[in-house]
Amino acid sequence: MNSLRIALTELRRLTAGRLPKVALLAMTLIPTLYAGLYLYANHDPYDRLDQVPAALVVEDAGATDTSGARVEAGRQVADQLLDRRDFGWREVTRAEAERGVREGRYDFALAIPRDFSVALTSAATSDPEQARLQMITNDANSYLSTTIANSVTDKVRDAVAQQVSEKAAESFLLGLTDVRQGLLTGADGAGQLASGADRAEQGAGRLTDGATTLSSGATTLADGMKTLDQGLAELEEATSGLPDATTKLATGARQVATADATIAGYGDAAATAVTDLQTAWQDNRDDLVTLMQGQGLDQDQQQAILDAYDTLGQPLADVGTRVTEANDQLAQLAAGADAVADGAEELAQAAPDLAGGIAEAHAGSTRLNTGAAQLASGAADLAEGATELQTGLSELHDGASDLQQGLADGAAQVPGMDAETRARVAQTIGNPVDIRSTSQAEASSYGAGLAPFFLALAAWIGGYVLFLLVRPLSPRALAANVTPLRVALGGWIPPLLVGLAQMTVVLAVVAFALDIRPAHLPATLVFLMVTSATFIAIIHALNAWLGTAGQFLGLVLMVVQLVTAGGTFPWQTIPQPLHVLHHLLPMSYAVDGLRQLMYGGMADRVWLDLAALAVWLGAALLVTSRVARHQRVWSVKRVRPELAL
Repeated sequence: MNSLRIALTELRRLTAGRLPKVALLAMTLIPTLYAGLYLYANHDPYDRLDQVPAALVVEDAGATDTSGARVEAGRQVADQLLDRRDFGWREVTRAEAERGVREGRYDFALAIPRDFSVALTSAATSDPEQARLQMITNDANSYLSTTIANSVTDKVRDAVAQQVSEKAAESFLLGLTDVRQGLLTGADGAGQLASGADRAEQGAGRLTDGATTLSSGATTLADGMKTLDQGLAELEEATSGLPDATTKLATGARQVATADATIAGYGDAAATAVTDLQTAWQDNRDDLVTLMQGQGLDQDQQQAILDAYDTLGQPLADVGTRVTEANDQLAQLAAGADAVADGAEELAQAAPDLAGGIAEAHAGSTRLNTGAAQLASGAADLAEGATELQTGLSELHDGASDLQQGLADGAAQVPGMDAETRARVAQTIGNPVDIRSTSQAEASSYGAGLAPFFLALAAWIGGYVLFLLVRPLSPRALAANVTPLRVALGGWIPPLLVGLAQMTVVLAVVAFALDIRPAHLPATLVFLMVTSATFIAIIHALNAWLGTAGQFLGLVLMVVQLVTAGGTFPWQTIPQPLHVLHHLLPMSYAVDGLRQLMYGGMADRVWLDLAALAVWLGAALLVTSRVARHQRVWSVKRVRPELAL
């Protein structure tokens, strides 16, 4: 008796009669009912979230931003949520929202408080405040809907934060643009200041030259006035005895006439010198006015300098008057000297007046000498001040040039942006990271994402229920002393054939009825069949070895694999002590292989998964063979088991 005959015998037993056939058909469809109904119910729940009732509370009173514009941020957020229809939003009052969440009419509520817009606009002030959204939840209604709602709230928060960041960044960039323009304007002004300082420095140079010339002329004038004063002093001393000598005047009249002519010549020279000095003083004053106007001095500054200059000119004017008067007197004296010989008595009468005039001339020349000395000192001070002014204007020119260069360098470091560039940069600052996903293997829907896990579970459940009808080992074959491996294969082949049918039906329903199409449909079917064959071999071995306890152990093993296979969350999230079970148990490899084939992943991993399943398949058949060898000997426990279902 070979394995095929043993299998055919078991299949005839299973299909003998109408009810056994119906039961076998039902077991064939159990994996389809399990996987198909679950995937149908959870095909794409995210596409139907708009059926989840949610309350929306808008209490925002709005605000006015720093530019005076009206901001209704809360209303905008609410309108966006209502337009997007992520959930079945209903705009209600806060009291109605809280009551509805508590009573279960709403799964959750989102409240936008009264100061929402005020807080958002405060980001552009020196006292920013964080805007808040309030989520009202009740996990007794639905834990997952609360979790999803929190993620939606996070998206709303991120979107609002992006808008606020963009506006703040745009205001900041606009301020930078104004700063740059101010720096450029300041640089132009500094350039004009430097240019004006340069022209003023040139004018100060001319003023220095004129002041130096004036100082030299004033010194010369002072020297001449000193000489004149000395001469008049000598004249006064010489004529001090003139009244006493009037009696002798007649005798020396002709000598006096000659002396008087000489003195008259001195008077003409002094008058001419004084006239030239006054003319030079007036010309220099006109030049000084022109120079001060060229330097940009205001009227008060000009008048102060002219007052100081005029103070020096008044003594010169007085001296000129005195010299003119003295010159006239000397001229008269000369004329009278010519007539001395004829009017000795008249000369004697006029001698006192002549002596007095000479004394007055001496006094005037003394004052003129003092004024000339003051003029020389003032001209020297003017020359020194003009030199200092020229030096200061030179330093002003250098400083203005440095200021211009510094402002120009500062403006160059501030980027110039037009409105479009500012908007683009502000958008980048508000949302600096652009996430672009590249999917190497992608599930088309939520149901497609769970399909590998539930197909693997369906294969295990399908194999598990088969042994409610199928006998693990043929008693007839055992009694006939058939080779243990043939007995093991003969007990494995009948449920294997049903399992292959199970996988064919369930994959057809998933692929064509639920439209969850694997990327590699034929390979997926083959892999499912290998998975079913492996799972059936494992359950077969447990039932053959432990009987009723093995059937129960198969259920426990399924539960353990539900936890460790990583079908929903990544397997790395399970507790650390369970990691070894993930790498050991076969369902982990079944789920991984189905993912690769259904989503178009790595083919190399599929071969590794097949190798792991093949090891489990071989080990299970080996265990069943060993059990068949031992069960050829009957015992009391086999005849009357302690537990039977």
